[in-house]
Amino acid sequence: MSETAPMTPSLWTRLSNPGHFMRWSGRLGPWLTVLSVAILALGLYQTFFAVPPDYQQGETVRIMYIHVPAAWLGVFFYGAMSLSAIGSLVWRHPLADVSQRAAAPIGAAFTLVCLVTGSLWGKPMWGTYWVWDARLTSMLVLFLIYCGLIALWRTIEDPNRAARAVAILTLVGAVNLPIIKFSVNWWSTLHQPASILRMGGSTIDPSMLYPLLVMIAAATLGGIALHLYAMRTEIMRRRVRTLTIREAERLDAGTRRVTPTPSAVPLPQGL
Repeated sequence: MSETAPMTPSLWTRLSNPGHFMRWSGRLGPWLTVLSVAILALGLYQTFFAVPPDYQQGETVRIMYIHVPAAWLGVFFYGAMSLSAIGSLVWRHPLADVSQRAAAPIGAAFTLVCLVTGSLWGKPMWGTYWVWDARLTSMLVLFLIYCGLIALWRTIEDPNRAARAVAILTLVGAVNLPIIKFSVNWWSTLHQPASILRMGGSTIDPSMLYPLLVMIAAATLGGIALHLYAMRTEIMRRRVRTLTIREAERLDAGTRRVTPTPSAVPLPQGL
């Protein structure tokens, strides 16, 4: 008789195990953190000391090296949340909701940084901190969607109902992502068109482009590291919640099994 070889769990199955995720994320997180900090230090040095001033914008062009990575990560994390929403609704992946909930505050923070730096950059270039430009408005809508999703998680007490509601709303809000990307092409806007990822190649001079790519790489690695740490925190929070509920149920069951014996207290005699 031939023995049946044990089946090796697939990568999808291994990734669905929170314990397995905690193990490999605990090893990967510090490496990503160190690498992102090293690349960020290089990028900041290039930004403030090596990059020449722009011939039109002058020194204010250095805001770009914070603004562009923040804008990229604001969109990136919402895309990650959309994929997690599909994993939660279609495949019921155990870590999909964890990933989505961990990504929301990070994406919201980077989107806020994008809006603030864009306003600071717009003042000397456009003469005002804010205009209802298509790109600016769609990024503001993205930030409001992030805030709405975070609020929805806190509003619904049942975690399963909250996960499903947030996943559906996330997929609805994903319609805003192509609007953000192509708004500068679809409408006449003050915001400059795409200058890095375009058909004819980048329009940015290499002396400015390479430091910008370094900053984008550093921000991306740092954002992924933050996401892993946030997912680990969310898993631990859910474990604590589960243990608390089980302990409360155990104490409640023990209380019900004990039959209280009323103490024999003599009734007061009437006069």
